Amino acid sequence: SVNIVAFGNERDSFSEDNQQPSLIWSYLGRSALISKINSSLSASHVGSPVFAEYQACIFGNVRLVVHDCAVWDIFDSDRYTSCRLIGGADIIVIKYSVNDEASFQELKNNYVPMVKKALNHCSVPVIISAIGARKNGMPCTCPLCTSDRRSCVTASEGVQLAKELGATYLELHTLNDFYIQKCFGGVLEYFMIQSLNQKSSEKRKKRKKMQKCHRVQPPQLEQPEKMPILKGEASHYNSDLHNLLCCCQCADVAFYPEDLSTAMEAHKIILCSVSHLFMLLFRVKSPSNAHDVSTVQLAQSLFAVEEGNLFPSYPCGVPPYVLPVRVVVKDSVFCSCLPDILHFIYSGAFQWERLEEDIKQKLKDPDKSEHVIEKVKCILKTPGKLNTLENCKSHQIKLLYNTSLKLFFNTSVLADVIFKVEGATVPAHRAVLVARCEVMAAMFNGNYVEANSILVPVYGVSKDTFLSFLEYLYTDSCCPASVLQAMSLLICAEMYQVMRLRHICELYIITQLQSMPSRELASTNLSIVSLLRKAKFHNSDCLSTWLLHFIATNYLIFSQKPEFQDLSVEERNFVEVHRWPSNLYLKQLADYRNYIHSQKCHCTVM
Repeated sequence: SVNIVAFGNERDSFSEDNQQPSLIWSYLGRSALISKINSSLSASHVGSPVFAEYQACIFGNVRLVVHDCAVWDIFDSDRYTSCRLIGGADIIVIKYSVNDEASFQELKNNYVPMVKKALNHCSVPVIISAIGARKNGMPCTCPLCTSDRRSCVTASEGVQLAKELGATYLELHTLNDFYIQKCFGGVLEYFMIQSLNQKSSEKRKKRKKMQKCHRVQPPQLEQPEKMPILKGEASHYNSDLHNLLCCCQCADVAFYPEDLSTAMEAHKIILCSVSHLFMLLFRVKSPSNAHDVSTVQLAQSLFAVEEGNLFPSYPCGVPPYVLPVRVVVKDSVFCSCLPDILHFIYSGAFQWERLEEDIKQKLKDPDKSEHVIEKVKCILKTPGKLNTLENCKSHQIKLLYNTSLKLFFNTSVLADVIFKVEGATVPAHRAVLVARCEVMAAMFNGNYVEANSILVPVYGVSKDTFLSFLEYLYTDSCCPASVLQAMSLLICAEMYQVMRLRHICELYIITQLQSMPSRELASTNLSIVSLLRKAKFHNSDCLSTWLLHFIATNYLIFSQKPEFQDLSVEERNFVEVHRWPSNLYLKQLADYRNYIHSQKCHCTVM
């Protein structure tokens, strides 16, 4: 069989033709050598389709398996699957559109190093296909895009990328018969023939080696049982923040029209994380530090801020309740669209076309709609940079919060709660905590001491672990430095019932242990049984089951360690039943060795 793995999207990001067939599918459908094509979609642990799988026959009866990954996100969301695909590939195809410079740069800077690392010292042929005829791109319309996406990828850039990977570089100006069958197909079929020749040669060598021994063959060692697959959980980061706007918990800003008839509540931390104008408005930044004078002028012309008053008398030790800052919106047309604008910001600020449509439908006046849209663009633009917000599309915008909220992580700016961990203080923001963690939402909004306290003590967690936990709440990502740190973070996540973080830590621990060579596993001081105990105690059933299978699969290593005696009777019985290699195999192997010794002959296999 021949296994081909293809990465990348050959379609132009600006193209409206979403029905254009992919390069791989076009080749399979047109090549005279291909027959019996079957296709299916596979999904990652987050549940979304990440690659298409095709199975066919080539050269008559040779099985051809193709995995076509149109998006590179598989390297971020499922590192194990991406490494497994590359490790089992006979040929790798990397595709990109010559009219999408941004995607090419992301491929070159972020994903090519991962491919090189996964290939390691393997001699797998790589084909880089630059697809499309170069043309000027459509102007970008999104207010959040700060890069020029109209430039094309030059041939020299593609050749340089091919040199870095030691790959074959092809330029396919269109997906017609000539380019698909003659150019791409010719190179691909050459490498397929090379792969089949190499496998055939290895098979002949193996057959000759086996034929040299005509005596009793050694027992066959079966593969260990497949360990349970741990599925992750999809991110609900944007929905968490959007729900915060809907329920208005911990709101510290209230927008009013000039007649003060209605109020729209919001949160400083969220608004400041996406706009420098709101930083100026709420005094996070000084007007003297503003890079763009127009932003200061817009803030003054669009909003008027009146600080809230404090309720005068509260019991000693209870923090005074601060009324939300009152912000009067001077522009009545802009104020009428403010609920839609806030929903756009809180939902991740990536549905720009939907916001434009909502504003146009509400106002029903092209001039007024354009006026409001321009105001939103000015609010969201980055000071000191060329404003390329006029022409951007939603699918090209990166999510804001997981990068911009990080600016306020572990800082006292706008902080309204301070955690005391191991004698150190850690500032935080109630709005983010309430949105991202149900336990903290109950803690800060219920009848608990923490609801009326600024200083909140935290017990049973180290400072570094708690900081990593808060970093996940702010950024929706975490990078444990070791298995032990991941286990500590898992315990913290279970304490605060943040299930997705717990799943991430479980996957990290499993990935790290799976990548350990047997020699390192035998010499490491890391106690797998101790990890098993903690996983069981903190209700991580999937991880504890996997660790038991891991111990059973590596029975010969762990049975020699003192910690093996700490297993319970039930756990020991499970390991003995599922151990690898099995007792039956070891007995057969001993009998075979005794036979070889009794015959006084030398077996080349052993």
